[in-house]
Amino acid sequence: MPLFSKKAPKFGRTDSDPATNAASTVAGGSSTYNDNNNTSSSNGKTTTMNGTNASSRIDPYIPKPQLIFHCQLAHGSPTGLITGFASVRELYKKIAECYDIPVEEILFCTLNSHKVDMTKLLGGQIGLDDFIFAHRKGRPKEIEIIKSEDALGLTITDNGAGYAFIKRIKEGSVIDRIEHISVGDHIEKLNDVTMVGKRHYEVARLLKDIPTGTTFTLRLVEPMKSGFQGIGPRTQSRAPSGRGYGSGKETLRFKANGNVEIEDKFDESTQSGIEAINNLLESFMGINDTELATQIWDLGANKSNSMDFAEAIDNSDLESFGFTDDFIIELWGAVTDARRRKTAKN
Repeated sequence: MPLFSKKAPKFGRTDSDPATNAASTVAGGSSTYNDNNNTSSSNGKTTTMNGTNASSRIDPYIPKPQLIFHCQLAHGSPTGLITGFASVRELYKKIAECYDIPVEEILFCTLNSHKVDMTKLLGGQIGLDDFIFAHRKGRPKEIEIIKSEDALGLTITDNGAGYAFIKRIKEGSVIDRIEHISVGDHIEKLNDVTMVGKRHYEVARLLKDIPTGTTFTLRLVEPMKSGFQGIGPRTQSRAPSGRGYGSGKETLRFKANGNVEIEDKFDESTQSGIEAINNLLESFMGINDTELATQIWDLGANKSNSMDFAEAIDNSDLESFGFTDDFIIELWGAVTDARRRKTAKN
């Protein structure tokens, strides 16, 4: 079946973490960077760069403060404060400004884990208590591959900002037998043709279209690694609130129209339905996209039959993706199964 032809562009703490404790404390003090409000702190003293002390402003018409998220570079850095973004691209730009690095250096972000953990990838939403870890480019590598089977065994996702990378490798597959290819590797080039700026389904289609028996070359870039990669978070937290990170019941969701909204965290049945839809995308398309799966779920949430669901897809920006009727029936089955489980629990 055909892959998607195109998709409208999408917009995707714990101080107990060893990377935090090791990198954010210098000579007994701490350094905090906030590029958005131009404040910095060192050894407990705070200064403002615009000449005005924030505590002295009493204007009742000052807008409500923006949400602030805590961030670190995954291989180790001080903790940064990130705010004022409405898309994944803007988030990456804010992180790059905070740490004074090129935005092109950021491969992807994980939530609440500094490891290359594909179950923790930042997608279309961020919990209000989530801690963001940004993974930078590491070592590049070029690998020659013989496509000895029709399927390579790759699941591909992207960071929402132009970089597609490997999310999963099927055990026993062509790629699994190649020692130097790993989960988290960014697919930079295919046979000297750049993949930067392409969505995951475009890269998946190009790989699928390579004839069986053909030899091709992948240029990959692995995430930067450090000594912290194998260390888990400590059990105690230094956070003043005493709460573990990622425990918030509300999330910040990125919308396709460029807006962000705070919404309640999905219940268990909704999460299972979205996961089932994403599994179908992986099985049929070789891609992984939680935001796309969520959009499909939203279209089917209030529909009473598959015909209404198919019509909703046809009237949305998903129509251009070329879903087949059989695939839409599979998606509708995932929606109704999740509903049935929710009804049974209630």
